[in-house]
Amino acid sequence: MKKINKIGIVTLVLTMILTMLLSGCSQASKPSTNDQASKPSTDAKIKVAFVYVGPVGDFGYTYAQDQGRKYLEANMKNVETTYVENIPETADAERTFTDLAQKGYNIIIGTSYGYMDYMVNVSKKFPNVVFEHCSGYKTTDNLGTYFNRDYQARFLTGMVAGKYTKTNVIGFLAPFGTPEVIRNIDALTLGAQSVNPKVQVKVVWTNSWNDPATEKTAANSLIDAGADMLAMHVDSPTFAQTAQDRGVLAVGHDSDMSKFAPNSILVGDVSNWGPYFVDLVKQVMNKTWKPVQYLGGIKDGGVIDITPFSAKVDKDFQAIVTAKRQDIIDGKFDPFSGPIADQSGNLKVKEGEKATDQMLLSIDWFVKGVQGTIPKS
Repeated sequence: MKKINKIGIVTLVLTMILTMLLSGCSQASKPSTNDQASKPSTDAKIKVAFVYVGPVGDFGYTYAQDQGRKYLEANMKNVETTYVENIPETADAERTFTDLAQKGYNIIIGTSYGYMDYMVNVSKKFPNVVFEHCSGYKTTDNLGTYFNRDYQARFLTGMVAGKYTKTNVIGFLAPFGTPEVIRNIDALTLGAQSVNPKVQVKVVWTNSWNDPATEKTAANSLIDAGADMLAMHVDSPTFAQTAQDRGVLAVGHDSDMSKFAPNSILVGDVSNWGPYFVDLVKQVMNKTWKPVQYLGGIKDGGVIDITPFSAKVDKDFQAIVTAKRQDIIDGKFDPFSGPIADQSGNLKVKEGEKATDQMLLSIDWFVKGVQGTIPKS
């Protein structure tokens, strides 16, 4: 009886030791929580968050970004997206980016220039999250930037504006004095002057990306000052509706706004972000993503282009603009080809040269022919 008890005890002890060893091996083979977060499997959902400065219904800049988000979700089954709208370019933005990172989003996209420093701060705190910032110039190990060469399309729409103004005055509604806004005003002016050297571009600042009431007031003030053609870098189609109400013409920006003012809009530039967002997610999934500064042009799959022309633009001139567009695609022409002088007549780009990306990303001067001063932003 005592012998049987000893054998039973030994057997029980060996069984417990074997169970502990097997359990230890099983625990050791599991990756850490951090490893799982930084290396999502190809079967797992990739969570992508978008942060917008305005409402998705502005029918301009934010609308175009959100159309890209919808394109991404529709074309990649393993992607889950969310968005937060109307986030100001203040500490609220930093809190929003932090919150999204803490919620486990793999990719966080901030779509406004003023988010730049906040995204730099948050990216350093969450090294396993990929951050992308639209229109900025600062990067970190896990923060890249993206934008399009919208100035290429701006030059083309400027050609149309210059052709069809009768007063030789184009009114431009501008939000803030950022490099993005300045180079677009300059590009439109250069395009207009390429077909009409007499053109002057008057700038009025709205101090907001999206404020329809202020935009209407600004548009009326420009028309009262002699502008019979309007352009803008704000987010709503209010300027075009005001132009139509006042019997003047306009060129659009960011999305096709012709439906809001069919008797006014002659052409516009349009951003198509969807394919870029798809490529971005694929790079993250394939672990080939790097924090680069992406700048896509008309030749790059339509990330920026112009809308169809209004019937008010005669066919012969449409052909001229279309030929210039092709020259841009083929690398035969650049909107910022010299010689280019600033407002004071100082030569900024020499003949035979073109502005570098570094110059365009930090541009802080108006070309000759622009009436207005650049506020500190």
